[in-house]
Amino acid sequence: MEVSKVKGIGPKALSLLSKIGISTVDDLVTHYPFRYEVLKRTNLKEAEEDAKVIVDGRVESVPILLRFKANLTKLNFRLVTPDGVVGISVFNRAFLKSNLTIGTNVIVIGKYDKKKNVITASEVKFGTLGNHERIEAVYHLTNGLTNKSMATYINTAIMMNKEGITDYIPEYLLEKYKFSNKRTALNIVHNPPNMEKLKEASIRLKYEELFAFMFKINFLKEEKRRQDGGIERHVTKEELESFIKTLPFELTNDQKKATFEILKDMNQNTKMNRLLQGDVGSGKTIVSFLAMYINYLSGYQSALMAPTEILAIQHYYNIREIFKDVPIRIELLTGSTSKKDKEAIYRGLEDGSVDIVIGTHALIQTDVIYHSLGLVITDEQHRFGVNQRTNLREKGILPDVLYMSATPIPRTYALTIYGDMDVSIIKEMPKGRMPIKTKVRKENEITLVLEDMYKELQQNHQIYVIAPLIEESENSDLTNVLELRDKMRLAFGAHYKIDIVHGKMASGAKELIMNEFKQGSINILISTTVVEVGVDVPNATMMVIFNAERFGLSTLHQLRGRVGRSNLQSYCILISDSDAKRLQVMEKTNDGFLISEEDFKLRGHGDLFGTKQSGDMTFKIASLNQDYKILIQAKEDSLKYLLDSTKDEDLLKQELIQSVHQS
Repeated sequence: MEVSKVKGIGPKALSLLSKIGISTVDDLVTHYPFRYEVLKRTNLKEAEEDAKVIVDGRVESVPILLRFKANLTKLNFRLVTPDGVVGISVFNRAFLKSNLTIGTNVIVIGKYDKKKNVITASEVKFGTLGNHERIEAVYHLTNGLTNKSMATYINTAIMMNKEGITDYIPEYLLEKYKFSNKRTALNIVHNPPNMEKLKEASIRLKYEELFAFMFKINFLKEEKRRQDGGIERHVTKEELESFIKTLPFELTNDQKKATFEILKDMNQNTKMNRLLQGDVGSGKTIVSFLAMYINYLSGYQSALMAPTEILAIQHYYNIREIFKDVPIRIELLTGSTSKKDKEAIYRGLEDGSVDIVIGTHALIQTDVIYHSLGLVITDEQHRFGVNQRTNLREKGILPDVLYMSATPIPRTYALTIYGDMDVSIIKEMPKGRMPIKTKVRKENEITLVLEDMYKELQQNHQIYVIAPLIEESENSDLTNVLELRDKMRLAFGAHYKIDIVHGKMASGAKELIMNEFKQGSINILISTTVVEVGVDVPNATMMVIFNAERFGLSTLHQLRGRVGRSNLQSYCILISDSDAKRLQVMEKTNDGFLISEEDFKLRGHGDLFGTKQSGDMTFKIASLNQDYKILIQAKEDSLKYLLDSTKDEDLLKQELIQSVHQS
């Protein structure tokens, strides 16, 4: 149901709500408070002079409005409180006069002049504190939208939709856990009568959200198990080891383990659906190349999808180097590929003469015809979804899927979150890599930072400089990209080339600059977090991050991983005047898994699973680290519900399955 159907929401409110992603009634009622404000009644007899107090009571006198020069007004009235009558003064709130009639219940927050027995109010709210306290929901808003109006819209929607709020918990589980119905829980979460009721309602809504999520995960895993027609290969371990010995470097133990797990998967007659998870710089890409070699030995084609053209080009040249002595035809298919070359590649894919194709998600579009596609490798920005699987299945193709992620997640969480996949983890770093030295600096130590940068530039090394904003904002003094460019040009511009790249740039312009940096013609690249995506620049040895407190530890670790891509000593400098204790974790370790554990403790799952990485992983009320026990229970319950054939006719079950196919 569209949110426009809610009484009181006109065109202006509709526009404001759309800015924060609210378009349906379900979006509105699940726009949960991000915090709560607890108002506790102050005992005026015990309050000190000029203390901040909170009182409630009944208006006893008609408010007197006094007007002063320069549009200054003051409302005076008496309030009967549990501790006696007290005078109230409210400045510049003349509009309240008509509502402050005798007998009206109000809550007053303000400064108490004990001698005069008068409270100068900073805030006046209508209602009472009930049993000594009132809990108020506080929402994320946008300019023009007040907390009061948001609460009104939400409560109106809950009242209007008595039968129209979908409950995703089966009836027997509602009874098992003695959960209230969803409408009651929503009402309590938005209007909590007390902390105990709020906790109960929150647990119930968290369980529902995690139950629906884990149902999807379990459904995908069961769907995979039911599928027939997986490709069965017969590549021996000895054949693979023979090729590994020809590589110009030695694989780590973790890389070997992951490679042979993939070999085992690909030799079975069920479809591989594996997550290859590894820290930045741990060498996931070579493992994916070996998976393509296994596939090639069996006579099947492989497709590797990269998130950007420049990364696709990087993979293309790297894989050509790895397979230079093997008669494999490898092609690159990007937006820059000429029409003539595209047509030749399409023909090669259809007749089977192209063995490996590297490109973006266009590789699996319906108009691309494969002769014998046996393996699709994707990264975390292109998770292989149900729709893509359906597209390929309709063409008679059931390829194995290898999904790579550079976001380190504690194993227990990974096994739950990616429950529809088998998981391989690479923690060990390749030999010859030196740990990145990280230092936290204050803003007033910028001279020391510039000196460190100059030392690297003198050695013909390159530097990344990261800012959290693209342009100036009236509400923020955070260092931005354009300001940093001017400062860096002032410091180094006479001798070194400096350029900028950020998310608002056209993709072509962005990739052109990234390519220039990769080729060494740019010395200092000033950027937002777009450089987080894994382009290798072995000559980049320093990462300088301004306003580092603005980033989660996992994001900082991902950014830091852009340097240290060779045997050169690399450095990361975090500039911040606050949050030093949290940032010092970065000085102590280069282990992304340890850092992710810290991020779970400090920030929750939000930083680990940002929108661009996660899709469905952005929960509205649940938190992976805080609600892990609920998640485990929801996983178990949803699997039982999915596998219970007596529940196959349930409308709820059918709706949940339908939602998987639509996601």
